[in-house]
Amino acid sequence: MPDLVTISVDAMGGDHGPAVTVPAVAAYLRRVGGAGVRFQLHGDEATIRAELAKLSLGADAVEVRHTDKVVAMDEKPAQAMRRGKGSSLWNAIEAVKAGEAQAVVSAGNTGALMAISKLILRMSAHGLERPAIVASWPNMKGGITAVLDVGANVESDAEQLVEFAIMGEAFVEAVHGVKRPRIGILNVGSEDMKGHESVREAARLLREGGFGLAYEGFVEGDDIAKGTVDVVVTDGFTGNIALKTAEGVARYIFAQFKGALTSGVMARTGALLALPALKRMRQRIDPSAINGGPLLGLNGIVVKSHGGADSRGFSNAVRIAVELARSDYLNKVGANLNRLTAVLAEPAEETAK
Repeated sequence: MPDLVTISVDAMGGDHGPAVTVPAVAAYLRRVGGAGVRFQLHGDEATIRAELAKLSLGADAVEVRHTDKVVAMDEKPAQAMRRGKGSSLWNAIEAVKAGEAQAVVSAGNTGALMAISKLILRMSAHGLERPAIVASWPNMKGGITAVLDVGANVESDAEQLVEFAIMGEAFVEAVHGVKRPRIGILNVGSEDMKGHESVREAARLLREGGFGLAYEGFVEGDDIAKGTVDVVVTDGFTGNIALKTAEGVARYIFAQFKGALTSGVMARTGALLALPALKRMRQRIDPSAINGGPLLGLNGIVVKSHGGADSRGFSNAVRIAVELARSDYLNKVGANLNRLTAVLAEPAEETAK
C-alpha cells in the first residue's frame, strides 16, 4: 500500500460543482485526520478557492489546478471527447494517466466520464468494450452486495461475465473488506439448466477455470437484497433495470411509510417514539451512504459519484477511491484476467495439438 495517496477530483462536475465537491474533500480529510491523503482539485480556481476559504484545510493537503473549461452534464459523449480536452473532467483523468494521482472522482456526465476515461486510460480487460459500473446494494444481513454491470455494457457474453466476477470480487475485498467474497450470476432460476447460453457458459468457466473465486452458482433477483452472495454478476441491461426497480420500490416504501406515520395523532406519537430506530434505518439505506460507483476494467481507478450527491455522498465516493488506491485491486484483477486469457486459449491449443 502506498504511504501517500493523491486523489484527483473533477471539482466542477455534478449538479452543484465546488459547493459540494470542496466541502466533501474537507469532510473526508477531517474524518481521516489528513493521514496520507492529498487532493488535486481541477476547475475554476476562483470558485474553488472561495469554497476553500470557508473551510479549514491545510495548504499542503489540497492543490488547485485551474481550468475554466467544463463538460456539461447534458453533453453527448462524442462531443465531450472532441471538445473536452483541457476541461476539469479531462484534466482530472489525465492526472491519473500521468501518475500524478492514484485515482479520480467525478460527479459529472456519466457518458463523458466513461468515454474520456476509456480514451485516456484504456481498457485492461481483453474483451470488455466499456468499463463496467458497479453498484453497492445494502442487504438484509447488514452488509453490502455489489452488483455489476448496472448500465455500461448492454449485452455481455460469457467471457465478459467472468471478467465482471473477477473485478467485482477484487472490488468487494478492497472496499468492503470481505475476505473471499461469494459470487453469483443473476439468472431466472437457481437450477443449472436455467438461463441463456451466455450465463450457463460463464458458470462453467467460473467452476472449471481455476480462478480461485468462491463461485456459488446462479442467484435470483431477490437474492440481491437477501445478501445470499457478496457479488452479483449480470449484463448492464438487466443490472440497470434491477437497480432502477429497486430505487423505485425504495421511494414507494418511503412514501407509504411517511404517509402512515403522519396520518393521525396516534401515528405521529408512535413515530416520535420510534424516531431513533427510524433514523438508523434511514441512514442504512440513504443513497449518500453508498454513493460512489467505480468504473471497473480500466487501467486506472475512476469513481463516479451521483450527479446530485450532497457533500456526504461525494465524500463517500472519495473514500471508495482512496481505499481502491491503497489496495492491490489492479494487480489482483490483472492476474486473474491473465488466467482467463489462458483458460480461453486452452481449447484452441488442444485443437492445434
